[in-house]
Amino acid sequence: MTTVYRFSFGPWNIHSGADNFGPEVRAEFSFADKLEFYKQLGFDGVQFHDDDVVSNADDPWVKQEAEAKTMRRILDERGLEAEFVAPRLWEHPLTVDGAITANSAEARRYALERSKRAVDIANILGCRNIVLWPAREGTYLREAKDPVVVVSRLVDWINALLEYDKNIRILGEMKPNEPMDHAYVPTTGHFLGLASLTVDPSRVGALIESAHTILAGLDPSDEMAYALYHKKLWSVHLNDQNGLKFDEDKSFGVVDLRRAFNQVWVLERNGYGQNGEFIGLDVKALRTQSKETSTKHLRNSRAIFLRLVDLCRTLDVAKVEDLRAARDYEELDLMIVNHLLGS
Repeated sequence: MTTVYRFSFGPWNIHSGADNFGPEVRAEFSFADKLEFYKQLGFDGVQFHDDDVVSNADDPWVKQEAEAKTMRRILDERGLEAEFVAPRLWEHPLTVDGAITANSAEARRYALERSKRAVDIANILGCRNIVLWPAREGTYLREAKDPVVVVSRLVDWINALLEYDKNIRILGEMKPNEPMDHAYVPTTGHFLGLASLTVDPSRVGALIESAHTILAGLDPSDEMAYALYHKKLWSVHLNDQNGLKFDEDKSFGVVDLRRAFNQVWVLERNGYGQNGEFIGLDVKALRTQSKETSTKHLRNSRAIFLRLVDLCRTLDVAKVEDLRAARDYEELDLMIVNHLLGS
């Protein structure tokens, strides 16, 4: 069965270019303008934080509900689909030292109640995926928290949401560091182990981001393969990364084309996308781009992915198998490079 891929990104992927060391360099597009780009660029899915949907996730529910219904109408009118909702638990003053894993009981209560509202928002948008990006679920120093208790708090949070709504799924988007120095659950393998402790492991899976995996010193295609074997790869954030430093969110395939090829290869060969999964991007425009050219990173990443799909589909698989059987990995090495070079 030939997969017809669908693509998604989050509205934060079109941005003004501000970073930790400098201000905005281009005018921000309005949210309405951003939504207009989706179909123009070949995307069908929208990734949301809770406060992308509502103006203030701490407002009374009656206001949030009305705003979520308005967003659903806007999506329906444009033929767009909400892929997931992620509660933004890392910016509130209460969660400066973590939300789900905080020592503060007040912070943990806030995190759970906000997460339940994110579930309610997702239901209105017609999606069942809730993403946990554990931004501050870590520590600056080991002695600050009890690491065993922290893991139990993560399991308790997942269980509370699974019991709150019997239809939703929790997708862990793990990252080893940043903004905290050390994450308590740094990789997909860690998270899937934790998922096995929950009240319904069948509804706990993974969203794997290329750059997060690279920051952990791992290869994204291996992480994806691991999750695919467990039937737990429910979304991806494809991008690229220059080494072990900060999370760069570069356009997919622009740093290491062979690494990108191997991600596409493992997705293509294992039926990813055939059950409605999106090819999600989490890429940022270079700061040097003008406002008028600040969506090219999305266009380019999608085009690179589809070109790599073509290369996967035209690779001589029988020859690959023969070289594997012969353990002639030098020849296999050259074969892959030549294929990527178009020769």
